[in-house]
Amino acid sequence: MIRAARWIGVWMAVALTAFGALPAAASPFSDWAVVVVAGDSRGHGGGPTEAFDNARRDVAAAFRGAGFASGNIRQFSVRPERYKDAAAHHSDLQSVYDGLTAVAASAPGGCLFYLTSHGAPQGAVVGDQLMAPLVLAGMLRDACGARPTVAVISACFSGVFVPALAGPNRMILTAARPDRSSFGCGEADRYPYFDECVLQVMPQARDFARLGPDVQACVSARERVEHAAPPSEPQLWIGPQLRPMLPLYSFAHSPDP
Repeated sequence: MIRAARWIGVWMAVALTAFGALPAAASPFSDWAVVVVAGDSRGHGGGPTEAFDNARRDVAAAFRGAGFASGNIRQFSVRPERYKDAAAHHSDLQSVYDGLTAVAASAPGGCLFYLTSHGAPQGAVVGDQLMAPLVLAGMLRDACGARPTVAVISACFSGVFVPALAGPNRMILTAARPDRSSFGCGEADRYPYFDECVLQVMPQARDFARLGPDVQACVSARERVEHAAPPSEPQLWIGPQLRPMLPLYSFAHSPDP
């Protein structure tokens, strides 16, 4: 009788799971705050481009697919009126700071900050302002504190952000080293090369620890094909506190190890 009861219990658990009566395991990113910023709308020649907003839109969708909750994602654009479906906010430093602070207050698990824009040795363009590394460092400190934080900066010279953002709980991935340009931000480009590589490798990447090297390899291969020189050499830095934790934060679409 006891053995029969055990089998009935097992059968009921399997049946309830199959029919959705038992809740699925929550994504490890379900309580992370996400901010995705398109910082400019001009190509490197000065004319209009959709490259940054295309990247903003599709990167946000890729992270939703990886397990980040839609309600915890804020998007920013220089031309938000063009993208009402994304409920995008205007890209300026104060708005980005306010948005990051607000979403981080309601989603305390971790922070993901992603910026795609033009860059300079002094920082990255956000609207008609320049976001200096120490400004972004202050934003992440105020909003995210000691929680796990990933910052991705897709811009020329974006390696300049690494020293200011580096911390034991941080991962920083940039499109270029501090003294190099990145590529693919022209008027006719669909995405900057770096953002396109993020989108290309995300479906196969297990977690952020794998995403970083895979994006680096993808960018290097693309630049060789396009004869883009000197190579941008995307930078990756992972803090000692975060490094052993990253395998616990698996993307929802990741294959079995």
